[in-house]
Amino acid sequence: MDSLPLSSTREYRIAKDGIDSLELHETPLNALKRNEVLVKIYSVALNYRDLIIVNGNYPAVVKDNVVPCSDMAGQVVAVSPSVTRWKIGDRVTSSFFLDHIYGELNANSFETALGGPIDGVLTQYRAFPEHALVAIPDKLTYHEVASLPCAGVSAYNALYGAVPLKPGDSVLVQGTGGVSLLALQIAASAGASVIITSSSDAKLEIARGLGAMHTINYRTTPDWDKEVLKLTNGTGVDYVIEVGGEATLGKSLASIRVGGYIPMVGYLAGLDRPSDFGNLVVKVISKAANLRGIPGGHRGHLENLIKLISVTGMKPYIVRVFKFDEAKLAFSYLAKQEHVGKVVIQVADD
Repeated sequence: MDSLPLSSTREYRIAKDGIDSLELHETPLNALKRNEVLVKIYSVALNYRDLIIVNGNYPAVVKDNVVPCSDMAGQVVAVSPSVTRWKIGDRVTSSFFLDHIYGELNANSFETALGGPIDGVLTQYRAFPEHALVAIPDKLTYHEVASLPCAGVSAYNALYGAVPLKPGDSVLVQGTGGVSLLALQIAASAGASVIITSSSDAKLEIARGLGAMHTINYRTTPDWDKEVLKLTNGTGVDYVIEVGGEATLGKSLASIRVGGYIPMVGYLAGLDRPSDFGNLVVKVISKAANLRGIPGGHRGHLENLIKLISVTGMKPYIVRVFKFDEAKLAFSYLAKQEHVGKVVIQVADD
């Protein structure tokens, strides 16, 4: 194998549960294996998944002392002799599931989800299998592309992964976090009519600037499902981007048209609420609702999303950038759930 340009990397690992348990380590870099590429990471974007993993609340397998985070952008600095897709100097990002290229997810896909069962990307350098990487167009920055592999792909998969969104469709987006704003931007760029909810008028103004046609403050309008029906002349929307979980699913079901779609991307409201399962089942049946879990997506989704962004000129909304040594502050900022769009950690200067 070719020699590496350096012998070690600085990376964060989770020592135990909680943001304060994040520890910075100096870790030796191993020689590249066949078909591996070494990437210098410039930007890492945070997701809600990363926060619940750090806090020890993730309802799936997490490796002990894992390097957290799944979304990065960087530059190739070394390749093994067998690599054919990449060369030194290429700008790249990585798929959320390293080994899932196309097609339906299966149990094996989840075994290579970054920042959970395997080490993630909150590190200065990381080796990737060449098939997991996707090229970054010159017009997009590292910060912008780092926002895409989990949040962006989840939004894209929600709108195009099953029944593709069409111009003129109506979409209800919950909240103004990373997935939600990217779903708003993707839907608006496709010519859809987008309604978005938030507890903050200031955040709703930002959403309007990104293409939302209607906004609903759910603090002042707690029956937001009824407002959605008013805005759609009693019909309901075609899609609801569901990120709240059980706390919001009932109203999401009330908000869709008969035969509408609810891609379920998250559970920001938590998992410990008393269940009203029977009532939810009735609503699912009465609306002939199509509920679909969205745990991310494959490399093809990421490639298509980057092409879409390149063509439309859409820019992921980045609210704040932290330095690599400020990773704990970045997670604490995310934990407040007061942000709009994406929170990014700048690992290296571009």
